[in-house]
Amino acid sequence: MSADDPCLHIALLTPEIPGNTGNIGRLAVGIGARLHLIHPLGFSTSEKAVRRAGIDHWRLVDVVEHDSLAAFLGWAGGRPLHLFSSHGRRPHTACPFARGDVLLFGPESVGLPTALVDAHGAWRVPMPGPVRSLNLSNAVAVVSYAALQRISPSLFAETP
Repeated sequence: MSADDPCLHIALLTPEIPGNTGNIGRLAVGIGARLHLIHPLGFSTSEKAVRRAGIDHWRLVDVVEHDSLAAFLGWAGGRPLHLFSSHGRRPHTACPFARGDVLLFGPESVGLPTALVDAHGAWRVPMPGPVRSLNLSNAVAVVSYAALQRISPSLFAETP
């Protein structure tokens, strides 16, 4: 892995809500991650559409678009791939995060396909309250910062 490689790869399978993806893009810029968008998307990422949505940071996002889940999985190849789902069996805090890992999240309305979770396993963000899941951009933030704390603990050290 070179020094130019991102600390993490955040992947969104068929995201539906542009505002969530915009927030996740801002998060990716802030932590030095690469954002992967897996088609079909529920919105346009054209310059005009992004500008109309008021997402002024999009030009800074290191983003890669994949034509399909199969194309994305082909790209992921031997990279460590961690799936996140409200149906995951293990808490996200137990995930063995490492630099360069791929974090995969499903669409807002349905999450990751059951067959994919069954095949690869998944991690979950614990939800002790009465809601079934977090907003996608919140879930990505919770997981990404847990990963960042593991791979770059000095960022979380107390400052003088």
